[in-house]
Amino acid sequence: MARAKTDLVIVESPAKAKTIGKYLGPGYKVTASMGHLRDLPKSTLGIDIEGGFIPDYQPVKGREDTIKELEKAAGSSGKVYLATDPDREGEAISWHLKELLHIPDDQVYRVTFNEITKKVVSESIKKPREIDQNLVDAQQARRLLDRIVGYKLSPLLWKKIKRGLSAGRVQSVATRMVVDREEAIRAFVPEEYWLMDAKLRHGAGGEFLARYYGSNGKKRELENEEQVLKIEEDVKGSPFVVTAVKRKDKTRSPAPPFITSTLQQEASRKLGMAPRRTMSVAQQLYEGVDVEGEGTVGLITYMRTDSLRISEEALAAAGSLIPSRYGKEYYAGPRRYKSRNSAQDAHEAIRPSNISLSPEMVKGSLTNDQYRLYRLIWNRFIASQMTNAVYDSVTIDVTSAGHIFRSNYSAIKFSGFTAVYEEGRDEEPDEKQSSLPVLSEGETVALLELIKEQKFTQPPARYTEATLIKEMEDTGVGRPSTYAPTVSTILDREYVVKEGKYLRPTPLGEVVTKLMEDRFPDIVDLGFTARMEETLDSVEKGEKPWKQVLSDFYGPFNTSLENAEKALEGERIKIPAEETDEICEVCGRKMVVKSGRFGRFLACPGYPECTFTKPLVIEMPGKCPKCGSRILKRTSKNGYVYYACERGAACGFMTWDVPVADVCPECGHTMFKKSGRGFKKPFCINEKCPNFLPEDKRGGYKKKAKTDSPETEVPAEEAVKKTTKKAASKAKSKTSGKRSTGSSTGRKASVRDST
Repeated sequence: MARAKTDLVIVESPAKAKTIGKYLGPGYKVTASMGHLRDLPKSTLGIDIEGGFIPDYQPVKGREDTIKELEKAAGSSGKVYLATDPDREGEAISWHLKELLHIPDDQVYRVTFNEITKKVVSESIKKPREIDQNLVDAQQARRLLDRIVGYKLSPLLWKKIKRGLSAGRVQSVATRMVVDREEAIRAFVPEEYWLMDAKLRHGAGGEFLARYYGSNGKKRELENEEQVLKIEEDVKGSPFVVTAVKRKDKTRSPAPPFITSTLQQEASRKLGMAPRRTMSVAQQLYEGVDVEGEGTVGLITYMRTDSLRISEEALAAAGSLIPSRYGKEYYAGPRRYKSRNSAQDAHEAIRPSNISLSPEMVKGSLTNDQYRLYRLIWNRFIASQMTNAVYDSVTIDVTSAGHIFRSNYSAIKFSGFTAVYEEGRDEEPDEKQSSLPVLSEGETVALLELIKEQKFTQPPARYTEATLIKEMEDTGVGRPSTYAPTVSTILDREYVVKEGKYLRPTPLGEVVTKLMEDRFPDIVDLGFTARMEETLDSVEKGEKPWKQVLSDFYGPFNTSLENAEKALEGERIKIPAEETDEICEVCGRKMVVKSGRFGRFLACPGYPECTFTKPLVIEMPGKCPKCGSRILKRTSKNGYVYYACERGAACGFMTWDVPVADVCPECGHTMFKKSGRGFKKPFCINEKCPNFLPEDKRGGYKKKAKTDSPETEVPAEEAVKKTTKKAASKAKSKTSGKRSTGSSTGRKASVRDST
């Protein structure tokens, strides 16, 4: 009797393969494609526009061995289940796998997992479906649109501004948002206003503050000192009488569970995680983590979603846990949240797969970042199902000579959901509350002093990564899967830089945006881009042919491109110098920021007479383990990145390992991780700490003899001195030649399509 063939399950990542393989058992072979195996070629447009937008998909270079292994496995298997991520891109990857591996229609099955738990995996594998061609076509339309914009516009930017630039359908709009905000800040004209507080006393010692509210029952803003002095004159000698005491309970509802955008925003506010890092860690939690006593477990549901829907099973689980853990008064029945109208609603909100696995239970099995993000998701979901917080709110009006001074105070009466979680804020409120004495209407209080303060209105705040993502979501620019890569792209392209937590456009970003606004207004128009996202959604629903979307876009776009080529013929747009307060150590000029092969660096504007350069200092998280000073990112003479104490030779600390924001739970020292792409587990380098990890167990690059290493690297301060002497020597002899980019960091740019 012939032996039954094993069924094959293809997922995207080895971590997910390990988790799913454990759940399915010996009747299945689970393997990973490691992402895309077929795509448009990198070196050419790869789209036959004249022939009707026919894509030239090719196997991804360097993935030949993986393709052969999968072909062999598919040929010797029974059923082939394509279990890539449950979104447009995942659907497209499954379709590409079917085409690339030549899997017959009657052998291929599509399965998706909103969460990777044994129950969901077992149930989903029993209910496979066909590949959803509408989802595939929506992804093809997005891919080809982005390729056309990137490959058609980027060469124009190269010719008219500088080599290595790129444009993208979503990245250009995100850059414009940052540029527009900067222009609003520059154009902002401050307006004077005044605050006036009355410091009052009731009885023996009940002091409190009441802020000027208005007069004759109407609110009034104080615009100048003259108005303030007039009020001061009016109330002089006039009694301050309590004219209103309003006390009531105010309730506050919990925030809904996370969707992709709110997870990225809150992780940025509370954990200091960049969106790209947040999504990377969330992917690890979704795909599966080895939990002691549980094995490999997918801890959260799928993290690319714009839906607030929660399964009835999860609601019931929360309804059981909350009363037993926090008390019956903290639960009043399931809460269901409504998604915004533009939501695709393909998946649930982001929640724990098994809420009985509390953060404390799995902490020992997680990295610090995994634990912090899981705790954030777990707490937010649990809080979203809890009762409202109740506040005892008191408002007191004190009147003198017709002028009203108002004081507000609220104290928590019942913690409700705040016992578990409170949503973070981008800006703290200006007005601080102080407790109030017990007062009754008609009582007189004594005026101790009037506190006057001149203020000026402030310009709008620059975007942070979190607020930019929120703005993108609010305006309909991009979708959950594109927020993080878009923000990363505009930072990588140096159209935008981070100063602290705020985003500021570079002169390069402003020049590129101005060109795009002048010549390609549709590409950088927020409304147009949002409508394009809606059009892609209609392709997903089967309401519009995907090639028709490309045709409708390409006609006007190509006309704009031809007109721009003619209008800019022979013109080269100059990028304004970005002047700094750093002084050239050779000639004394103010240095400017330049971009070179290794990224941004400081250079003397007197080139070629003066060729002095030095690194643009980048401060890293954490503190120097030797002296507690700042850790700075540096680059060696050979262009390799290392990390050193800001005190240079005076301290001597240097390492190739990357400092991270995490601190060792045992000794409190800054932790480090190996450099390079992909997830790397942080480790402690303090030899006196129980958590110390010896260098030979850290993985990554192994040092060889006579290499450019931290032990042989010239200390940062000495390196600067040597660079200075060398530059001074060149300046004196007035030798010319190619400018050195000095100690700077970065990457080579290339023409490519991008989001």
